[in-house]
Amino acid sequence: MFPDFSTLEIALTALLFMWAGFVRSGLGFGGAALGLPFMLLIYNQPVYWLPIIGLHLLFFSALTLRTRLNNVNWDYLKSSLYYILPPALIGVFGLLNLPNLWVVTFIYGITLLYAVMWLLDKSFHSDNVWADRLLLIFGGYVAGTSLTGAPLMVAVYVRNVVKSQLRNTLFVLWFILVTIKMTTFAALGVDLNVLTSIALIPVAAVGHFIGLKTHDVILRNDILFKRVIGGMLVVVSGLALWNLY
Repeated sequence: MFPDFSTLEIALTALLFMWAGFVRSGLGFGGAALGLPFMLLIYNQPVYWLPIIGLHLLFFSALTLRTRLNNVNWDYLKSSLYYILPPALIGVFGLLNLPNLWVVTFIYGITLLYAVMWLLDKSFHSDNVWADRLLLIFGGYVAGTSLTGAPLMVAVYVRNVVKSQLRNTLFVLWFILVTIKMTTFAALGVDLNVLTSIALIPVAAVGHFIGLKTHDVILRNDILFKRVIGGMLVVVSGLALWNLY
């Protein structure tokens, strides 16, 4: 299930999927954005990790949404998908056709951008409909390439969806995007690593349920949380890019 991983690397992989599950349910987004950069330090093949992350996201999104679909802003979700889906599909094909070095560089570059902004307590924001559309288009492309486009799209959703519906609406969005991505992977014969994904579900579940329980606490300490994580990701992404070149 794991490609020549040592026992230590398997243990670290389990911890990282626990971390991704915690972030995904605790913040409502960012499991891939804050998990994938660390996973690539263990094995630098995004096309290996993304199907596993995708299957987990489908599983835990469905688990979270099973009783909450009545608290989703369906109108805004539908209108935003017109700008998100086409670039997301382009991103998926880019992931499968571009050289691995380019894709890894892109992922760490985007992560470094997020990390610096979080460290400096800055965030993407939009004040008009055209800026909304640009962020959704670019966020869709990044999501299609690496599933790390959440911070770009969240900046738009925060402005257009009430707080009480935000997390549930985002989970539906992630479910739709990942379903398209996984369907494309399957159609093109990409190994979905189903057994590895199933083996990692229990540890990811621990993180997921901790995140659900601490969601309100994280939101109350959102700035501190993002600054700490931003500092970590600056170091990780900077060193990774340095080593790549």
